[in-house]
Amino acid sequence: MSNQVGKLSPSRMEGLLAGSFGTPSDALLVGSGPGLDAAVISMGDGRVMAIAEDPIFPAPGLPLEIMGEFTVHIGASDVAVTGVKPTFMTYSLLLPPGTPEEDAKTIVTSISKTAEELGISIAGGHTGWYGGIAMPIVGGVTVWGFAPDGEWISPGGAEDGDVILMTKGPSIEAAALLAVLYKEKLEGSLGSDIMEKLLSRVSQITVVNDALTAFRAGGVHAMHDATEGGVLGGLWEISASSGIKVHADFDLAGVPHDIACFAEALGFDPWAAISEGTLLAAVHPNSVAGVRAALKAEGIESFVLGTFDASAKASTVKRDGVTAELGEPGTDPFWGLFFAGLS
Repeated sequence: MSNQVGKLSPSRMEGLLAGSFGTPSDALLVGSGPGLDAAVISMGDGRVMAIAEDPIFPAPGLPLEIMGEFTVHIGASDVAVTGVKPTFMTYSLLLPPGTPEEDAKTIVTSISKTAEELGISIAGGHTGWYGGIAMPIVGGVTVWGFAPDGEWISPGGAEDGDVILMTKGPSIEAAALLAVLYKEKLEGSLGSDIMEKLLSRVSQITVVNDALTAFRAGGVHAMHDATEGGVLGGLWEISASSGIKVHADFDLAGVPHDIACFAEALGFDPWAAISEGTLLAAVHPNSVAGVRAALKAEGIESFVLGTFDASAKASTVKRDGVTAELGEPGTDPFWGLFFAGLS
């Protein structure tokens, strides 16, 4: 019996899944692995397909419309980090018995509206009411898109000397969702301005525009969405999948003030907490200025976080002036706080 919550560490996940990928295929260009957000499949006609799947859980206290938006953006983000525009999706909406049809209608309408805004067609899926389901969930959303051969990238494509760019800051998702649960408890000590800023970050839980904008600017070799394990986990994964060590300096970027205050109040490391909405990109040094300018034009803040170094023996992270080795990500601190907040 395991008390594990969330994803296993990469080494444990590798052990669990080893040898369980069905029939091998030469058409599978990018398959399963640490930090590989989407699979990439050769279509055999001069195109590739990037495809990704995710479950979506609601955050108690957030409107059902937000769950619909998350469903699309979280799935689409995993495709967008390949540089491929997401264009199709399916999803399975699972509801507890007794859930009003009006609630289901709210969720599916929000999903459709968000998909339309991103230019995504909903190709099918499944909707039903089932015992054993405690709250409405999307058991899986599958998103895919197509691109010409050679016009895509993998999270494992970082090259020696690439610069790491980070958008928005760390802990975007964790701070936004936990703020909903802990609003009444912490608003008095943190203040309404900080709490409102945290809650507003719900709209930042996406990297679709971040990733497609950066890719169009050129010179981007790899991108990764810093989800479970946060920025620390995302850096380890992009380094592991690329086979190149990374040196990151968190002192170059810092933590946004509202998130830093919130993380201190709840006692979690913002660099280690789930951060859907934070894009990590490996960019050729000559392209950094152009990528950052393109992101800025879209209203997306970016930071230089470090470099990839093929000659290094270990990946390192500098924080508060102290440099330490970057280790494999463990359990995300978000989950313990999330379930404690529910109770």
